[in-house]
Amino acid sequence: MKAFVMAAGAGTRLRPLTFAIPKPMVPVVNKPVLEHTLENLCRHGIRHAVLNLHHYPETIKNYFGDGASLDMKISYSYEKDLLGTAGGVKKMEDFFDSTFLVMSGDGLTDIDLTRAIDFHNRKKALATMVLKTVDAKFDYGITITDSRGRIRKFVEKPSWSDVFANTVNTGIYIFEPEVFKYIPADTFFDFGLQLWPQLLKRKKPIYGYLMDEYWTDVGNLTEYRKGVRDALDRKLKLRIDGDQVRPGIWIGEGTRIEKGAQLNPPCVIGAHCIIGRNAVIDAYTTVANRSRIGQGANLKNSILWERVEVAKNVRLDNCIIGHGAKVSEDISVFEGAVLNIE
Repeated sequence: MKAFVMAAGAGTRLRPLTFAIPKPMVPVVNKPVLEHTLENLCRHGIRHAVLNLHHYPETIKNYFGDGASLDMKISYSYEKDLLGTAGGVKKMEDFFDSTFLVMSGDGLTDIDLTRAIDFHNRKKALATMVLKTVDAKFDYGITITDSRGRIRKFVEKPSWSDVFANTVNTGIYIFEPEVFKYIPADTFFDFGLQLWPQLLKRKKPIYGYLMDEYWTDVGNLTEYRKGVRDALDRKLKLRIDGDQVRPGIWIGEGTRIEKGAQLNPPCVIGAHCIIGRNAVIDAYTTVANRSRIGQGANLKNSILWERVEVAKNVRLDNCIIGHGAKVSEDISVFEGAVLNIE
């Protein structure tokens, strides 16, 4: 089975974090969101994927290459002009010759894909939409299914007056190749706004699979912070690199923890880092690879990307620090994002 992973988004709601990197490369527990998506595909035996690219395409290609490091095969489809979610898949129609999966490269989930695919096959569906029950969030399409799981109503990004259910479209789809008949070539075409309503109107066998596992879209800073926190709490079961030296504390290879430094769970420290004397890495903090934390620094509830340098006696609380940033000594930063991206 093959997969199409949507990785072309610019991530405008995550700015300024995404000024210099594509949205799917934003790190969660020190690995890009997109890498977590690909690892989940591998866990379920899907080892051939095509990624569509647009915003900073070389960043993604240089990181993942041909996929060998993940024990999978990765192909790429560059879109100079965006074709929409469905239009991008249509461009790669010849890549798919059997049932295939579509996923978002910026969705955080530990979904059991095997169960979802089994549901699709049992229903003999043309298309299956993976659904998630949410409390109150209607930035996504909402869906009603009948007792057999068949989709009977769908509205993409509804206004409050249109809200009729709390099951939302996760952007995870399973399709049969026949679906390409309903997607025009060489034009912008959207799954939620155009394809799903068309399939519903034509009374095609389309189904909704309600997932039990974790899912969120790191579409804004609030959801991004929540995703990192949930991964640290293990509500979201991602693979965290490094050794778990104590419950809730992961440390990567080649990292040096100097005398008097204090690590409070849950936290993750990447590879080849230096944590200075008497520094405190407090709960819900992630420090990515090759970062240096100075003597007496105190980091709490913060996300540090790669190659960050924090000087001595700095206090950070609820901050996001971008790649290669340098934070001057003896300052305190609260409830903010400090960015100095290379």
